[in-house]
Amino acid sequence: MDKSLAPSTAMPSFRRVGKILLPIAIIYLVLLFGQPAGLEPGRLIREILGNPTILVQQLISGLANAAIVTIIAIGYTMVYGIVEMVNFAHSSVFMLGTMVALLFMVGLSGGVRTPLWLAILAFIPAMLFCGGLNAVIERFAYRSLRKQPKIVSMIAALGMDFILQNVGLQLGSFVKLPNAFPDNQSIQWLAVLGNQAASPKAFPQVLDSVNILEPIFGPDVPLRIVPAEVMVIITAIILVFALTWFIGNTRAGKAMRAVAQNPAAAAMMGIDVDRIINLTYAIGGALAGGAAVMYGLYKGNTSWDVGFVNGLYSFTAAVVGGIGNIKGAALGALMIGVISSLSNQLLTSSDWSKALVFVILVLVLVFKPTGILGSEGGEKA
Repeated sequence: MDKSLAPSTAMPSFRRVGKILLPIAIIYLVLLFGQPAGLEPGRLIREILGNPTILVQQLISGLANAAIVTIIAIGYTMVYGIVEMVNFAHSSVFMLGTMVALLFMVGLSGGVRTPLWLAILAFIPAMLFCGGLNAVIERFAYRSLRKQPKIVSMIAALGMDFILQNVGLQLGSFVKLPNAFPDNQSIQWLAVLGNQAASPKAFPQVLDSVNILEPIFGPDVPLRIVPAEVMVIITAIILVFALTWFIGNTRAGKAMRAVAQNPAAAAMMGIDVDRIINLTYAIGGALAGGAAVMYGLYKGNTSWDVGFVNGLYSFTAAVVGGIGNIKGAALGALMIGVISSLSNQLLTSSDWSKALVFVILVLVLVFKPTGILGSEGGEKA
């Protein structure tokens, strides 16, 4: 064997040194850039001690954000658990789900306010559309590439992501969304081609932004919980438990676990591997559709690029928790949601929270590359 290609026995020592030097480098960078970002330990301690309810309030907001991230992250982790592929188009499927929910609600309500029952019905078209779209993408874009090197499938997923983003950009111009030139009849066709489609689109109001604690504790209660936060948390719990029951108790769910463990052995046992993989994509897409409605009702708006940041947070949550592990995705989402909410409140800009999230990702990958709940060769789904 060529000696230059032989593994070096000194490599483990370099890794140990790297694991020691990396935290030191990160601490140095935190001290260097912490003050402009507002990361001043003395000020933070004084602020928290002066108003301890900040932590509880941001924990509540973090749970609501984590609920949405969890549902999106599960879509990533399910697909990876079955075919060991990162479906980068998943974030744009989520974005298109917000567009479908918006068009459904605006088309039926015809105003700036929508009844709760109509918002609940919006889950049906959003989940059906996103589940069907993901299944179609797997069948016609990914399936023929499954036996190719993983990088080929990843490039295809990135390409599909760009395609879906542009589709979302065009959807933003439909129905009652604004036209920049409403009086110029000669260029009305621009509205169909995406005129002003890049601007955010507002969801109709469904739930009033009132503090549900006031009727119980009075108007001076220091904490604030709005109905939208309760709704997204409860919805996420329902979806996660429904998925867990499906995987653990149904025939299709058991087949999914078998394919995740060993596709060849599953095929010899009579399982249609292609159908199960397609079903996994469909379920992951349906979850993205559910998260899309949750996002629209909680945030109150959407745009063609909402999938980018939410996709990054969700993918990071899946990796931090242990990609391929549903419980890990939920744990990673909870960490990211709470940390983001606290940093948004305590640091000088919300932009720093994104940097903090990815610092955590780097640390987890260095010290626990398989994620917090991940394990080498462990159960993936």
